[in-house]
Amino acid sequence: MATQASAITFLSAPGLAYSSGMSFVQFYFGLPLAMIVLCVTFVPIFHRLKVFTAYEFLEKRFDIKTRSLTAFLFLIQRGISTGITIFAPSIILSSILHTDVTYTTLFIGMLVLCYTTYGGTKAVSYTQLLQMSIIFAGMLAAGIMVVHLLPEDIGFTDALHIAGISGKTNAIDLTLDLNNQYTVWTGLIGGFFLQLSYFGTDQSQVGRYLTGSSIRESRMGLIMNGLLKVPMQFCILLIGILVFAYYQFNASPLFFNPVEVNKLEQSIYKQDFDALKIQQEKLTQQRIAALLSYHTALDKKDLQSVEVSKKQIQEINTKSQELRSQTVELLKKNDAKAELNDNNYIFLNFVTNVFPKGLIGLLVAIVMLASMGATSSAINSLASTTVIDIYKRLIRKDASDDKVYLKVSRLSTLGWGIFTIIVALFANKLGNLLEAVNILGSLFYGTILGIFLVAFYFKRIGGNAVFWSAVISEFIVVTIWLADIIAFLWLNVIGCVLVILMGYLLEYALPQKQGASQS
Repeated sequence: MATQASAITFLSAPGLAYSSGMSFVQFYFGLPLAMIVLCVTFVPIFHRLKVFTAYEFLEKRFDIKTRSLTAFLFLIQRGISTGITIFAPSIILSSILHTDVTYTTLFIGMLVLCYTTYGGTKAVSYTQLLQMSIIFAGMLAAGIMVVHLLPEDIGFTDALHIAGISGKTNAIDLTLDLNNQYTVWTGLIGGFFLQLSYFGTDQSQVGRYLTGSSIRESRMGLIMNGLLKVPMQFCILLIGILVFAYYQFNASPLFFNPVEVNKLEQSIYKQDFDALKIQQEKLTQQRIAALLSYHTALDKKDLQSVEVSKKQIQEINTKSQELRSQTVELLKKNDAKAELNDNNYIFLNFVTNVFPKGLIGLLVAIVMLASMGATSSAINSLASTTVIDIYKRLIRKDASDDKVYLKVSRLSTLGWGIFTIIVALFANKLGNLLEAVNILGSLFYGTILGIFLVAFYFKRIGGNAVFWSAVISEFIVVTIWLADIIAFLWLNVIGCVLVILMGYLLEYALPQKQGASQS
């Protein structure tokens, strides 16, 4: 869990809940099922084969080109997503120190790179143990503090009622709309395939439970993750809902990115922006009056007054959203290259402007630690795959001294660290970072999972067939995504199923090599 809970989780998830509600929690509904399947199937196989990476098995089952293709898909996906992970804490430092995000990105990237290159897997594991305990303590403190900052007569339950008026507590959606990103069905089916591929074929995760001394230890780690991850994500999203409730009683910023707001305040549009802020303050006062009427009517169980107050609150929130849209238009007029998605800044802005200074420091430390843990783990897995699946297999198979591979491993760690830092420098164009990482994963995980499922369960399909079916499937998945035909979680299902079906077709269509491996 420590390797997955990056700064993106603690920055973007509350912001996502603030703007879109609790529906994102459905993304994780397939996780417990995936953990059960992995414990029964993948874990015993990997332990029995005594592999360092998940992709070694593919060469034994198929051939070197299938192993290399799968490793390549992983390296591309994980390299880019790790760059996004580095960018998240850079936003924090940039906002607090009022420094260009480029400099903070370089600083954080180099810091993680140094200790990961020097310390390897041991450094990753030891640092994450401490990081995880601090993270949980800090998020608990944040949740308690948000409730404490609400008006005296407004408790936790009242805050949820208030958020529910604006549709923010919509944790469950049973509709069958394939274009809806987050429903029970996308979570259970699409999420299941995504999580199965992530934990079963992504070296950043496989490498974690392969270090368990026994099958039982590896299974225990996965099962605990399956049991705890959904409640953890629910609680993190819940903090975003509580922040929304707080801003129902307090004037919320018209735009949460302080860098872009500062540019606007120093521009020729300052007066226009000031006028919008005055209107926002007036709407806040009207909203507070309506909320207090709603709270009183709710206590008295006066249903008619409850509905009247609810309608007033919704109308006020709609007007407030219009003011925000006008602010975005001013930002565009002032700077055509302005970063117009401030989702990742919502929780950060709230913390830095509202929380006591000591708690701000703790939460900043949490996000920094989470980022360092997730980033170091990912860079370590990238280096492992590069050395074992690419260098050791394709470039230098017979080095007599393991020190050669150790040296190449550290150089690979350095190289991937530099690559991820470069990606991080461009990550501000991707919108909500949490969604961006999962969309990126969905482009590759379905195909990779399909290859592994064929390897495990479809003995008739050989190396040539699965290689070309994977190439074609990946092309189709990317095309579907670019055309925006379906919600991104379904891409995991489509990629997996396509690899299996086309693998069967190509097995009979392609000429067979004499003695091809069918084991």
